[in-house]
Amino acid sequence: MVSSQLAWTALFSPLGACIIITLFFLRSKLLSSLTAIGGILISFVCCLLMFIQIYNVHPPLEFQHSISWIRFDGLTIDLGVLVNPLAIMMLLIVTGVGSAIFIYSRGYMKDDPSMPRFFAYLSLFAFSMIGIVLSNNFIQLFMFWELVGLSSYLLIGFWYEKPSAADAGVKAFIVNRVADFGFLCGILFLWSLSGATGLRSFNFTDLASTISTIDPNMLNIAGLLIFCGVVGKSAQVPLHVWLADAMEGPTPVSALIHAATMVAAGIYLLARTFFLFEPLTGALTVIAYVGAGTALIAATLAVVENDIKRILAYSTLSQLGLMVMAVGLSGPMQGMFHLTTHAFFKALLFLGAGSVIYALHHEQNIWKMQGLLKQMPITGWTFVLGTLALCGIFPLSGFFSKDEILALAFEHNGLLYVVASLTSLLTSFYMGRLLWVAFWGQPNAHDKHPAHESPAVMTLPLIFLAILTVTGGFLGIPHFLYPEHEHIKLNIRVAMISSIVAVLGLAISYALYGKRPKQDPLTTKLGFFYTVLKNKYYFDEIYGWYVNTVQQNFAKMMAWMEEIFIVRFGVHGLTGIAKTSGDTLRRLQTGIVQFYALTFVLGTIVIFFFMVNKL
Repeated sequence: MVSSQLAWTALFSPLGACIIITLFFLRSKLLSSLTAIGGILISFVCCLLMFIQIYNVHPPLEFQHSISWIRFDGLTIDLGVLVNPLAIMMLLIVTGVGSAIFIYSRGYMKDDPSMPRFFAYLSLFAFSMIGIVLSNNFIQLFMFWELVGLSSYLLIGFWYEKPSAADAGVKAFIVNRVADFGFLCGILFLWSLSGATGLRSFNFTDLASTISTIDPNMLNIAGLLIFCGVVGKSAQVPLHVWLADAMEGPTPVSALIHAATMVAAGIYLLARTFFLFEPLTGALTVIAYVGAGTALIAATLAVVENDIKRILAYSTLSQLGLMVMAVGLSGPMQGMFHLTTHAFFKALLFLGAGSVIYALHHEQNIWKMQGLLKQMPITGWTFVLGTLALCGIFPLSGFFSKDEILALAFEHNGLLYVVASLTSLLTSFYMGRLLWVAFWGQPNAHDKHPAHESPAVMTLPLIFLAILTVTGGFLGIPHFLYPEHEHIKLNIRVAMISSIVAVLGLAISYALYGKRPKQDPLTTKLGFFYTVLKNKYYFDEIYGWYVNTVQQNFAKMMAWMEEIFIVRFGVHGLTGIAKTSGDTLRRLQTGIVQFYALTFVLGTIVIFFFMVNKL
């Protein structure tokens, strides 16, 4: 049996590191960083041991261990861990890629005076994400889901003295709270629906056994409400607006949150609870089209972006859209396969971008970079590998996982296949644009501060992730995730088309940017649409108008109604009635015995009068 101690140790090691740093090491950069790295490495080793144990038998084990938390009539909530192949693979991504990012951060943040605080936040985030993966019920998952939201707020706004960073943290937090309200409503609605079978439960295993007895129409509503959480956390349209702004945080945060963990949590949730969505044709259709729309919109935004980190952020948005689309097409295996390989090459790209930013003294505009491949060979060539994997070039990992999504769309929905293929073309184009402008050609001879290769503590994680990027497609990941399924078979026709599309996108980008023009030729070629893209389809302006006009005016109207009807007529009116009644009754207490006798006689006469009338 899989040891429950390993699962609990993997969960609480980063939390222990966070507590130790906060209590003892906030003034020591060395001890804080080593404590955080030690915490995540312990989790990684525990996950490797669990991986070995559950795959020692066939079929692989599924293990669940719970601790009683809340128990009273009609409601039972446990704290537990659920270890199965899907959870193990996600844990290896979170702790494996996370370990590389933690080590990289040791070099990237070495000059920051708040480095201990950074590692405390980073460890808290790792604890929260591992908690999501291991949770065996919706309530526990939601608790860690919100803790991830808090951790991301702290990390995105880490440099809170910079207004843009503070605003980005608040924006990410608020947008996710809007989505999570729908998620919570879905959890409670699903719990109430499960009571129709006589067994109300938040536990995944219990729900999976009773889901077939629930009314499909009600289940569709519950599924779409739960999907709201995915829309927020995985930044799907229309709640995608927070992710690009989240690049205001330190680059290791971008790599951790936007490559391997937080934004991937939504895809993992869909795969983990696919027993709920599998029979819901309507909900799956909505999910597929939301994912496809997000993939295409984000890809078009990346085409005109000049900030190296934001280009990668929009790329993440686009790839997440493809994963969501895959799940909507009843392909959780394909979605998780791409999530896994994407974690490898996108973490590599983000850390490569961080290495460039570090070398260029925090310059992020690609048009102020030139010839980096010659100045920073390790960073440059690993970045090239990551770029080619993202474009889907054979035999890198992105080729295999992205093609499985394209093949799925090809078989089930022609329109979505066209959208996904167009997204792939745009992906190759904007990544080629980034590559030719920033890395290709000769370095600027007049640069007073030429770029230099980053230290080994930053380049070694790049090499590690580059190896995973190259070999990830051959690791049999889909079989690890879903051992009961047959091995994925490559669709040769789709693979050939996608390869042509990928090379075509790179070729078009080279034609426009290969000789590195002084200004972006798209400013004239796209015309008015360039302005639309630079303004991100005006989503922020629309939300700003809604908040400042609709929401604020509605709040003012409600405040006025509260003042008039509740405060003046309600509170003040009732107190006025009580005061007037008290004054009137007080006047009857005269202290004159003759008055009391007269009142008594008159009252007796009135009572006698009514009694006579009744007789």
